[in-house]
Amino acid sequence: MAKKNILVTGGAGFIGSNFVPYYMASNSDALVVNLDSLTYAGNLENLSEVADNPNYKFIQGDICDYELVKELFDTYDFDGVFHFAAESHVDNSITGPKAFIETNIVGTFNLLEVARAHWMEAPFKVKRGHEGKRFHHVSTDEVYGTLGETGLFEETTPYAPNSPYSASKASSDFLVRSYFHTYGLNVVTTNCSNNYGPKQHDEKLIPTIIRKALSSQPIPIYGDGKNVRDWLYVLDHCKGIELAYKKGEAGETYNIGGKNERDNLYIVNKICSILDEKLPLENDKSYKELISFVTDRPGHDKRYAIDATKIESQLGWKAEEDFESGIIKTLDWYIVKYTQNN
Repeated sequence: MAKKNILVTGGAGFIGSNFVPYYMASNSDALVVNLDSLTYAGNLENLSEVADNPNYKFIQGDICDYELVKELFDTYDFDGVFHFAAESHVDNSITGPKAFIETNIVGTFNLLEVARAHWMEAPFKVKRGHEGKRFHHVSTDEVYGTLGETGLFEETTPYAPNSPYSASKASSDFLVRSYFHTYGLNVVTTNCSNNYGPKQHDEKLIPTIIRKALSSQPIPIYGDGKNVRDWLYVLDHCKGIELAYKKGEAGETYNIGGKNERDNLYIVNKICSILDEKLPLENDKSYKELISFVTDRPGHDKRYAIDATKIESQLGWKAEEDFESGIIKTLDWYIVKYTQNN
């Protein structure tokens, strides 16, 4: 069987660096080319398990570099694209939105345009030998805005992004959609809820809670801590992405969520309780005493929750971890990370 060449963008980031080893383990017929600009959020150490694999190749570069993306398509004649690369930290999008516009919108456009030119002869006419080649766009539930106390985001929920980050991701989603409807490009999009698990950047909520707790520093929680998110273990997300790529219908969107709604207060108290058992403090103190409430971020969405019925019923995906099982695996990984150099 001829080897398939797969482009993964942003494979050194949190979700990408979990996806690449997972995908390679079950797709030995694939050469995975990881294109990552290695911004502060990228870390090649997270890919150490595949670094020497002959089916893996890392290229440092920016998806905003059109000529580089074109050169890679010409060289590798990619059979598929998994597009993870994105600026994704909401706080950073508030203080410096420009990078989000460039990477998430212009970068996505470059990838789509190069893929279209490489795979398509004309609108709705695929070049011979390029049948079945697919572009998978990885997005977020934040494009839908915020929910009240009830209700779930469905694939048909109107977009209502509230931050520069979510607005840039919404824009990229619309570009992907347009390339399907205008050109017939074989695309599929997945919108996920909040991911957690090993390899996440230190700035995100769960790693921050663990890091601050282990260093006996105040654990910052925005506002009243009652913002609710639907938490999805990253490996469950990776499985959903592969499934949607292989079995999803062209042009369709699939929401991937863990059905694990938890507010930030629950998250921080749960982590502190587990740490109290695993690494008890002296004098019977609890890590919960470190919890500190800080000024809420501007435009902080109150609640996200995803209805994953479509991917569950149509493609047979199901989250294997609930939050209580996934957080223990996550904690075990970060305890090693944050204590091994001490």
